[in-house]
Amino acid sequence: MNPNEKAHKPFAYKLGVGIIIFSLSLWLIPVITPFTPIPAKVKAGIIPGSIIVAEILFWLGALLVGKEVANKFKSYLNPKKWREKGDTQKNED
Repeated sequence: MNPNEKAHKPFAYKLGVGIIIFSLSLWLIPVITPFTPIPAKVKAGIIPGSIIVAEILFWLGALLVGKEVANKFKSYLNPKKWREKGDTQKNED
């Protein structure tokens, strides 16, 4: 294989990654919704609805990309891992 050739990923993999990224962006809706001028009853439906849709989309994307990639995305989002990564970089310097 020529090193100049780009590794070809299947369409399902690319679609899965896109779905995962979109599902992560849906988590902004519950953060922003309380500050909007919508009635409280509507807000009470939007917040859990967006969380449920975000979870469904994440797991749908995880099915498309595979277990390893989905676990890698989830580990990036774990705040406990952020601190560990920073500590190891300090120790390496």
